[in-house]
Amino acid sequence: MDKIVAEIGETILGELCPRMAAPVVEAAPPLNRRQVAQLIDHTLLRPGAAAVEIRRLCSEAREHGFYSVCVNPARVGLCVGELQGSGVVVCTVAGFPLGASATETKLAEAETALRLGATEVDMVVNVGALKDGEYERVRAEIAALAAICHGSGALLKVILETCLLTDEEKATGCRLSVEAGADFVKTSTGFSTGGATAADVALMRATVGPDVGVKASGGIRTLDDLRAMVEAGASRIGASASVAMVQAIAGDPRHV
Repeated sequence: MDKIVAEIGETILGELCPRMAAPVVEAAPPLNRRQVAQLIDHTLLRPGAAAVEIRRLCSEAREHGFYSVCVNPARVGLCVGELQGSGVVVCTVAGFPLGASATETKLAEAETALRLGATEVDMVVNVGALKDGEYERVRAEIAALAAICHGSGALLKVILETCLLTDEEKATGCRLSVEAGADFVKTSTGFSTGGATAADVALMRATVGPDVGVKASGGIRTLDDLRAMVEAGASRIGASASVAMVQAIAGDPRHV
C-alpha cells in the first residue's frame, strides 16, 4: 500500500510540477557483433598496400561480416573477385585524398571503378572551392558524381575533410551534398591533420537530418570510439582496426 501511495504521489507531482519531474531517458540497446560489423567499411587505403594485404582485408571482411571493404580504385577489380558471392560491398574513393583533382578526373575514376564492380564511391569534396565560397561549383561537382553513381545503382559519399573546415563550412558542405543528391556525408580521409570527432558527427547529423547517411572515418580504433560515433549520429564507420573492434565485443558487458 505504501508503494502504491508513493507512486500516486509521484504521478501527481509530475503533473503539477513538470519541470521537477525526472525525465525518462531510454538507453540505446546494445549492439551485437553482427550489428557492429555491418556498420563498418573495412578500410585499407595506404598507398603501399600489397595485393596480399588486400586479399587479407577481403578475407577478414568475409569472416566477420563487415558491410564493405574500402580500397583505392586500382584494387577494386581484385576485391570484386575476392568477394564474389560474399555479400560484402566494394567501396572505393575518388579525388582521394586531397579533393583537388579536376571534376573530370573524379568522374573518370568513379566511372572506371563502377564498371569494375564497385557499388559505393567516397569522393573528396573540393575543399578549396568550399572555403572560397564557390558553392555552385561544389554542388555541381557532387551532383555529377551522384548522377554517375546512381545511374549504376551505387551510392555516393562526400568526404568533407572536417579538420580543415570551420563549423559553418562543415554545415554548408553538408547542405550542398544533400542538395546535390549525395547518399552520405563523411568526416575525413584519415590522411589530413585530423580525423572524426563526435562533435563533428553530431553537427553533420543535425544538418543532414535522418534520411542521409553520416560516415565517421579517421582515427576510429576502439569499440569505445565506434560507440561514441554511433551515439553522435553516425550510420557508417570507416576503420582499419575493424577486426579488433568486433573481437572486443565478447568482453564488453555493454554489448551482447
